[in-house]
Amino acid sequence: MHVHAAPSGPGADRTKLVLRLSLAATLGYVVVTFIAGLRAHSLALLSESGHNVSDFLALLLSFAAFYFQSRPADNSRTFGYQRAGVLAAFVNAVTLIAISVWIVAEAIHRLSSPVAVQPRLMMIVAAAGVVMNGAIAGLLWGVARDVNLRSAFLHMAGDTFSTAAVIAGGAGILYTGQYWIDPVLSMLIAALILWSSIGIVRETLNILLEGAPRGVSLAQIRSGMEAVEGVVNVHDLHVWCLGSQSRALACHVTIDDIPPSESACILVTLNRLLRERYSISHTTIQFEHIGCEDLEGCVAPPEVMAGSHQRTHPHSHAH
Repeated sequence: MHVHAAPSGPGADRTKLVLRLSLAATLGYVVVTFIAGLRAHSLALLSESGHNVSDFLALLLSFAAFYFQSRPADNSRTFGYQRAGVLAAFVNAVTLIAISVWIVAEAIHRLSSPVAVQPRLMMIVAAAGVVMNGAIAGLLWGVARDVNLRSAFLHMAGDTFSTAAVIAGGAGILYTGQYWIDPVLSMLIAALILWSSIGIVRETLNILLEGAPRGVSLAQIRSGMEAVEGVVNVHDLHVWCLGSQSRALACHVTIDDIPPSESACILVTLNRLLRERYSISHTTIQFEHIGCEDLEGCVAPPEVMAGSHQRTHPHSHAH
């Protein structure tokens, strides 16, 4: 699952309209597939309904991001509401895992006790789903200018193919009369739900536990920063996610005893490096003029600590 701060202007209005239409169409299809699944006794259609619940929730989170993340930070929530969508995504993903487990259990039961299904109704409803998911994917493609909406597009495009699989399953039942196709197909769809949900749980847990962003190496960041002219070493380095795509960094940087005007140039260079190479735009960098015995914990020996009272440690914050 991916969330960004809401942009403004005509492009944002068009994106909101696309998301509203997508939400309405997806919710309608969830209701139709659920009712049709009950009428046709098709576990595959019920599984598809559960699958489209995940689509609806993903689109809802993307839409909610435009509202919550456009709200400014305040004295109570100094980072704003960037994790509201992350927390909701975690809860929704855990719920979907439970749904997928139920689908598999019911499918196993149906394999031992086959239930007659209505393949024609399966195919009609699934065909409508292919059209709807394809249309939503096309709309999202037109506004997918960031990674959040691009991932939503890929999700809907993938669902178009999974819904087409229900049509194939219905055709298989219609021409062969083998009702085991329905529970087997439902297990495949449940596996797809489980796979995507576990990925969301892992990503959201990493954010909520303030783990390092995926694909980010602290060693590479440290070496890159230490390569900047004027930097002696970088320690007490922390990198975490404020939201699914908003990254923050805090560290101590040892530099020579130079005038503030020169250290300001080092700060600008460091922030440009972090922003352009690692997509880290929120930084808190503390400059120091002393060495630390334990660089990671920033614990200096007693004689250095005694002398540190005679020095100043300018703090530099970049947002």
